[in-house]
Amino acid sequence: MDIVSILINVAVSFLSTFGYCIIFNIPKKQLVFCGLLGIVSWMIYYVMTHFGVDEVLATFCATSAIVLFSRLLARFRKCPVTIFLIPGIIPIVPGSLIYYTAYNFFTGNAAESGSYGFRVIKIVFAIVFAIIAVFAIPMKRKKKKQKNDQ
Repeated sequence: MDIVSILINVAVSFLSTFGYCIIFNIPKKQLVFCGLLGIVSWMIYYVMTHFGVDEVLATFCATSAIVLFSRLLARFRKCPVTIFLIPGIIPIVPGSLIYYTAYNFFTGNAAESGSYGFRVIKIVFAIVFAIIAVFAIPMKRKKKKQKNDQ
């Protein structure tokens, strides 16, 4: 893991998340924050898998971090959580594995298709369980100021 590959991964994860946000009309005030979340998710995944952690666990940890940061950013930026959550997860979605699953299925290689498909299902469940787990953690709500009518 050299500095050039890290910089390339940071740049590509930021630009891909930023581009996704532009295509899907994320508010302009939030674009940079979404791009930064894309960097965070990809770098957590990249570093963990580089050091030998299973891709499912790495995906779970990266998604957990993104859900937590998305909830915090939504509170401080006063916008819905999904504005940050969905773009932040984009870099770790197993798109190439889905492609290889479909490709091998349609070329008649059922065993290889099943292998890729099972990996996709494990990663997708890791993403879903991480979202559920972090959203189950209660966050402290701000108390509204009440006026005394006396």
